[in-house]
Amino acid sequence: MDIKGKKIVLFGGTSGIGLSCAKTMAEKNAQVIYSISRNPEKSDFKKDNIVYKKIDVLNEVDLKSFFDELGSYDILINTATGGERAIGPFEDMDLQGYRNSFRKLWGYTNSVRYGLKNLSKDGCIVLVSGSPARKCKSGQIALASVGGAVEAFSKSLASEIKPIRINVVSPGVIDTPMVPLQGEERIKLYNNMTKDNLIPRAGKPEEVAQAIIFSIENEFITGTTIDVDGGWLTS
Repeated sequence: MDIKGKKIVLFGGTSGIGLSCAKTMAEKNAQVIYSISRNPEKSDFKKDNIVYKKIDVLNEVDLKSFFDELGSYDILINTATGGERAIGPFEDMDLQGYRNSFRKLWGYTNSVRYGLKNLSKDGCIVLVSGSPARKCKSGQIALASVGGAVEAFSKSLASEIKPIRINVVSPGVIDTPMVPLQGEERIKLYNNMTKDNLIPRAGKPEEVAQAIIFSIENEFITGTTIDVDGGWLTS
């Protein structure tokens, strides 16, 4: 699929991986990119074909209204994290924190459910999971559970919605604004997290965005997961 001239809905497009996607698709001359988040003011990226929208993807009323007003469009991408991530051993984990981690999944399923109605029949959907879904390290059980659910959802849905395509991109450790640490503390954290990977560094948001763009442009893939993990799964 050629991104040029396409009408695109992008959730989580104001920072990190989503922002990198927005920049790339704007450069590829998409007709319009609706960049949606709860805090669109966070982004200072301005382009004639970028339209920022403030929507909480968990608010089904607002979400349905947006898609009804939007009409026909071509591409749906959701890179939003859901906001909360429970980290640590399951036995010590607050169960509400574990449940809240699934806000990412509910946001994804909401956007797909209401977004399918007006999505072009030769359109596509891209979601984001994460490497813990298939190789969980200590303290990552919530991330693994949610990421696994996203991948199962996508693979299962692919046959129902054909010829619309749906794929998942699965990042490893990526250097994004989600980590608040700065300076040496930030460097030390990422070095420690990736020291055993085959490529021992954190990935860049634009490297994940490249995989998302590939899954849009390549019309021969659906129901699959693309890993961008620096060798996480094979290390």
